Amino acid sequence: MRRVALALLKRVYPSRSHNARRSFSTLLPPPREVVEPFCNLSDVVSSPQTSPWVSQIISLLDGSPSMESNLDSFCRQYLVSLSPAFVSHTLRSLSDPLTATRFFSWAATQPNYTHSLDCHVSLLPLLPPSSLPAAVDSLRRANLPITLPAAHSLAKTLAAAGLIHDLLWLFRAMTTNNLPLSLITLNSLLNALVNASLVESAERVFKSMQEGASPKPDVVSYNTLVKGYCKVGRTRDAFATLREMEAENVPPDEATYMTLMQACYNEGDMDSCVRLYHEMEEDEVLVTKIPSHAYSLTICGLCKQGKVVEGCFVFESMIKKGCVAHKAVYTAMIDGYAKSGNMDAALSFLERMKVDGVEPDEVTYGAVVGGLCKSGKVEEAMSYFRFCKGNGVGVNAVFYSSLIDGLGKVGRVDEAERLFEEMAEVGCPPDSYCYNALMDGLCKSGRVDEALMLFRRMEQEGCEQTIYTFTILISELFKERRNEEALKLWEEMIDKGVTPNAACFRALSIGLCLSGKVARACRVLDELAPMGIVLERAYEDMIGVLCKAGRVKEACKLADGIVDRGREIPGKVRTVLINALRKAGNADLAIKLMHSKIGIGYDRMRSVKKRVKFQTLVNS
Repeated sequence: MRRVALALLKRVYPSRSHNARRSFSTLLPPPREVVEPFCNLSDVVSSPQTSPWVSQIISLLDGSPSMESNLDSFCRQYLVSLSPAFVSHTLRSLSDPLTATRFFSWAATQPNYTHSLDCHVSLLPLLPPSSLPAAVDSLRRANLPITLPAAHSLAKTLAAAGLIHDLLWLFRAMTTNNLPLSLITLNSLLNALVNASLVESAERVFKSMQEGASPKPDVVSYNTLVKGYCKVGRTRDAFATLREMEAENVPPDEATYMTLMQACYNEGDMDSCVRLYHEMEEDEVLVTKIPSHAYSLTICGLCKQGKVVEGCFVFESMIKKGCVAHKAVYTAMIDGYAKSGNMDAALSFLERMKVDGVEPDEVTYGAVVGGLCKSGKVEEAMSYFRFCKGNGVGVNAVFYSSLIDGLGKVGRVDEAERLFEEMAEVGCPPDSYCYNALMDGLCKSGRVDEALMLFRRMEQEGCEQTIYTFTILISELFKERRNEEALKLWEEMIDKGVTPNAACFRALSIGLCLSGKVARACRVLDELAPMGIVLERAYEDMIGVLCKAGRVKEACKLADGIVDRGREIPGKVRTVLINALRKAGNADLAIKLMHSKIGIGYDRMRSVKKRVKFQTLVNS
């Protein structure tokens, strides 16, 4: 363009062409210098030095309304233009998404400038998740040349955002451009698939890594697959992967074990959780790297199993290795000792917790109060309750329900009622457990009508009536010989969709059997079968109750009915009846039945062969 202008000037002003060339040159701005993020001092120092332009440009990125115009003025003043590498480096130094986006857009307006893939990749991690899909779509449309470092960074970003389709596009683009798929990029794809719960797809990628020439799966690859299996509940496959790691000489690390331990703990498989901890202890490398959370899971798991002494041993091992026990671990130990009835040890751990500088909370004190109430030390439990109320410790429903239950069991029902009413006043609405505890206390004190009124109040306030609620009332109504009311309550329970359990049916069947309505109990049991409720020990309980009440004839009739209907094999029924007679103190009949062919033998009447009925035990 400059040559064209000079030619025109020479044609118009031939005598002054030299002067014209000089004056035109002064009119054109000198070319701008393209600056890079690092100084080229390779001959002086071994490591690259950051260019001084970087700090100056970053100082202008203040997010102000004039930010873009300030950048323009700066670049004009110093005759510089930023390279794509400079833009990419600067973007990685920013943290504000809006400022980064504005800088990215401004950089694209520079003369003779085009964003590289690195620029897009540096911007993506700064964007909010909602903006990422559109930004990646724009990147894909730009059709920029792909470099290996940029591809690795982009793979991590896409994997973290869970953009599976874009990640697969990147992998196809890398293959098209003959870029090798590194272990980092493959692990990024595995992680993205696992996070999206596409575990079967992750399995296929993992298998292709195993069967391919390179790269082979490393510990990160295996850990990702283990995480995927645990996430979708395939814990058995996760354990198989752990054993495969050992066979393939890929040593599992603490992350492998922690993933499995957490999954086992969440599923309630405490045995496996503890076994994994012991495997870590036996490993010479891992024993020094056991994280504190592994100790916490093991201790809490052992305490939940009632193995509080073993839990204490692990606790001491944790302290010895320099790990600090947090509040949940102390609480688990206190709760474990409290539930095992060893309140002295529980209170000792409470004091140790305070000495170690860990402040107990409402969960800790709730475990103490619950344990004291179960041990019958209601006064001591009340003192802790008052201490918590006076010292700003939150008093929750666990406190109240434990105290209501404890007071009810020792006959202090009036105090239990006052605490029950206090709950609502302090903004802690009673739950099912509180209602059940108070109803149980009222029933044990012979105040069944008040318990029934509480039952109706429970219904009015929308509190869930559990199977335990109905069991308490049905049992007590039968004891009071209010059989029809108990049966109506049973029918109400069925109508409300509350599934009977063995304890509830036992309360009903005992009441019916003792009132001479054995057939009615059998009929109710038959009605449960179409509902999918099978109570295996129901007949055994009924025979035991009848024998204990001295109604051996009815017990034998029931036993014959069980065999005739094909409910149980005769030998098992015979054993049940023998044990019931023995426990009822009727040893003579038990021995007679044991040495006879009743129930399992046969008598021949002419050509007809008939089983010897259990009723012959009392008829003969």
